[in-house]
Amino acid sequence: MIEGLNLRHYTAEQAAGLLDQLIELYLRVYADGDEFHSEDRYRRQLAGHTQRDGWDLVTATVGGELVGYIYGFPLPAQTRWWAGIREPFPAGFTDEDGKRTFAISELMVAPDWRRRGIAKLLHDELLAGRTEERATLLADPDNTPAQAAYQGWGWRRITTLRPSWENASTYDVLTLIINPRNSSA
Repeated sequence: MIEGLNLRHYTAEQAAGLLDQLIELYLRVYADGDEFHSEDRYRRQLAGHTQRDGWDLVTATVGGELVGYIYGFPLPAQTRWWAGIREPFPAGFTDEDGKRTFAISELMVAPDWRRRGIAKLLHDELLAGRTEERATLLADPDNTPAQAAYQGWGWRRITTLRPSWENASTYDVLTLIINPRNSSA
């Protein structure tokens, strides 16, 4: 464990005062990013995501400095999350009821704090106690360190998805069973 590391959950209401810090860290992490990783687009993403029922944020701080965070939300029955999914994928894979799948939208650690296990701690803290059957996330197929981490944490690749977002790339769709007793897929 990193001395002084503090993990904390926030609801959307509780996180309202942190949004500028979240955006600041995002821009540091994606400093070499393309137009998709712009401040304006991410602000819009956060504004939309924080409106989702069950939105949950976990931050990692050391000495008051935000060094990483992860957030997600349960997928509602009428989700657009699966728009752009590519065949093949298992029958019923995209069926949602608001309780089946927890979607992780962002996981990031400040460049100076990487390779210390913070991402795994954030990941585990966010998913601990979740009641959904599974979790999902979209991973950049070219991000070898992230892909290796997810695989090591038990995630498996299902297919690919190209979101309808402006300037979006094609991502790998990964899933992780988090409540095997509840899992039907």
